[in-house]
Amino acid sequence: MITVENIEENSFQFKVISRSGNTLLKSIPFEQKGELEQTVQQLSNTQTTSQKVERKTNLDGKFLFHLKNNEGKILGTSGLYTSEAGMENGIKNFRKNLNIP
Repeated sequence: MITVENIEENSFQFKVISRSGNTLLKSIPFEQKGELEQTVQQLSNTQTTSQKVERKTNLDGKFLFHLKNNEGKILGTSGLYTSEAGMENGIKNFRKNLNIP
């Protein structure tokens, strides 16, 4: 499920929420709601390839992933995972929630 929220005046964000209610990904802030809605529509209508999901490890050794658009711009970031397997499961759930194989 994708939710859209107004995070501050003239700033919008979408979240991808799992069926169990966990936030799988938070988007970057968008200044225009139309741009955010267009991005959400593109996520729902296109096949996200593995190149668009970038796996990372932060300085504390936690795992996370970024969702990038075709130009390489980060659209959103996952929460932190304590293991690589947990992150991979998060990516799997993210794709399942957007009906992406």
